[in-house]
Amino acid sequence: MTANSNTSAREPINSLWDDALAAKMSEPELLLYRSNLLGSDLRVTNFGGGNTSAKVLMKDYLSGADVEVLWVKGSGGDLGSIKLDGFSTLYMDKLRALKSRYRGLEHEDEMVDYLPHCTFNLNPRAASIDTPLHAYINQAHVDHMHPDAIIAIAACANSQALTRAVFEGELGWLPWQRPGYDLGLKLENLSTEQPQLKGIILEGHGLFTWGDTAKSCYENTLAMIRRAEDWLAENSRQPAFGGAKSVALAPGARAELAAKLMPLLRGKISETEFKLGHFDDSATVLEFVCSQDLAGLAALGTSCPDHFLRTKIRPLVLDLDPAAPDVERLTASLDDALAAYRADYIAYYERCKRPSSPTVRDANPIIYLIPGVGMLSFAKDKATARIAAEFYINAINVMRGANGVDKYVGLAEQEAFDIEYWLLEEAKLQRMPKPKSLAGRVALVTGGAGGIGQAVARQLLAEGACVMLTDIDAEALDGARQNLLKGSSRDNIDVVRADITSESEVETILRSTALRFGGIDILVSNAGIASAAPLEDTSLEIWQRNQSILVTGYFLVSRAAFRLMKAQKTGGSMVFVASKNGLVASAGASAYCTAKAAEIHLARCVALEGAALGIRVNVVNPDAVIRGSRIWDGKWKEERAASNKIGSDDIEEFYRQRSMLKLSVLPEDIAEAVYFLASDKAGKSTGNIINVDAGNAAAFTR
Repeated sequence: MTANSNTSAREPINSLWDDALAAKMSEPELLLYRSNLLGSDLRVTNFGGGNTSAKVLMKDYLSGADVEVLWVKGSGGDLGSIKLDGFSTLYMDKLRALKSRYRGLEHEDEMVDYLPHCTFNLNPRAASIDTPLHAYINQAHVDHMHPDAIIAIAACANSQALTRAVFEGELGWLPWQRPGYDLGLKLENLSTEQPQLKGIILEGHGLFTWGDTAKSCYENTLAMIRRAEDWLAENSRQPAFGGAKSVALAPGARAELAAKLMPLLRGKISETEFKLGHFDDSATVLEFVCSQDLAGLAALGTSCPDHFLRTKIRPLVLDLDPAAPDVERLTASLDDALAAYRADYIAYYERCKRPSSPTVRDANPIIYLIPGVGMLSFAKDKATARIAAEFYINAINVMRGANGVDKYVGLAEQEAFDIEYWLLEEAKLQRMPKPKSLAGRVALVTGGAGGIGQAVARQLLAEGACVMLTDIDAEALDGARQNLLKGSSRDNIDVVRADITSESEVETILRSTALRFGGIDILVSNAGIASAAPLEDTSLEIWQRNQSILVTGYFLVSRAAFRLMKAQKTGGSMVFVASKNGLVASAGASAYCTAKAAEIHLARCVALEGAALGIRVNVVNPDAVIRGSRIWDGKWKEERAASNKIGSDDIEEFYRQRSMLKLSVLPEDIAEAVYFLASDKAGKSTGNIINVDAGNAAAFTR
């Protein structure tokens, strides 16, 4: 699980600046270096939050004269991973000239449209709305961060007085105001009127700091954060959050309850788009959800606009008594709890909307707090769900710090609404690329370490799905994971080693999938073996092994996935990777052919029962997929070569020439067929078979 813990219990934030490394860098490279260092620690700023800038003398590409250029983090992106192309570049003289176009607070959003006209060197990176906040501070290097310790002070009822007490005049203070052009002018005025300042705290929002050099700016930022952390640690009253109200369940019980609850919630909130889930039961979260003040503090919502945009107006606190956890009662209460939250959200929208406001968005909660268990978060993709949880942990830390020394104050409702439904934010949402075809879907692939399993996983990941891989071979499974991570995010991939012939281990696979991603939408049953022997030489052990893996294993996995899909109530798709041998008998392979035929018939049976629930079940029949196959690397290759009276090295050419199309069948070919059947492209197909065998007349389906 990913979380930020109590800042007072962690190592201090120390400078990581390397003078020898920095000495080789240009000013833009120093800005990048500083930004990456700051963004590498979630105590300094959250993912995607904060921004940095540097004012640099550069040659004008048109005139050749030296001009002052503002390098500032562009719209979107994350400081921890930003590259140089993530920064916008703007002429400072043009930014200063913009002041003459400013018509007042009610017109400040129009100033964003002028920023492209200030672009230096045709830089395509769009400037963010925070650009004026950096441009008009008369300092060469400026940081804007969202440290928990600073926001804890900024979100106190007596924020201004506490800022004076903690920083003794080194930091200025400005009252809450939505980021924009007008706030940029206020930052300029305060920093100019009080030149001794090292930075400014924005009420309920965050920290601005600066310096003459990239290093001095970076170290000033860290110094102010450490000062806030130390002061909070020395002055905080205990216990946090009013003390403990309950005791957390044991880790195993927490995970089991979350795994049961997540698919149910996911089904109920995925009416318009599929959601993906994240579970966090870190110490920070458990302290909060087990506290006396949970309900009251949760109702206040968050303060920092970055927190709020990720986590919504407030979380949903679910009703569970950890001392006597009644899971059935909890699950039965979900519909009413969600209906009440949606009604409250829509009422908030109606109270606060303006004539120009966008239409109401998804009214479901993002953050779910469960006493004794932890926190769930749901969003359109796994990374967003995880990051939302991290942002709420930031909010928890802020509430702890603020209430420890004063009184925490959340963002005012109208201000919160004006940020959530800000037309500039809406425009940003509208510019986002169209979701991929499997966005929000969760796929489970058995036999995931093999060539077909990896190809299927790669295809599904490329189409936006999250993938859980399972295999009995732990070493090969880890290798598959590493291969897939070369082209996909860690958020979207996980593995669980298991034997699909074990009922208990199959349950573990599905529970792990639900806990990791929130549920399941696609099952690709691909685990397999192959054996060949004349009937009289086929041992009972060989027969039973084929039946155990290819029939019993497929039954156990499909049954467990069926149950989860049924509970989730969002339909689903199962694809069985069978074989041409399930339709056409091959001499000397009775155990394998019979098991594959049973596998195909099992798919038909599941299709019959699943149709009423929107669960589709289809089959892909490969033939002679030799490259990348662990089956063909083993004894099966020798057995089939002997059966066809050819050498082992000639096996691929033999099967290619045997096919009608004279083509080799590759794992990627199977993956394409699996993707088609799993996706909405085949949304009206169930009980069907696609042969991917380069043509075999005997296997034509009838």
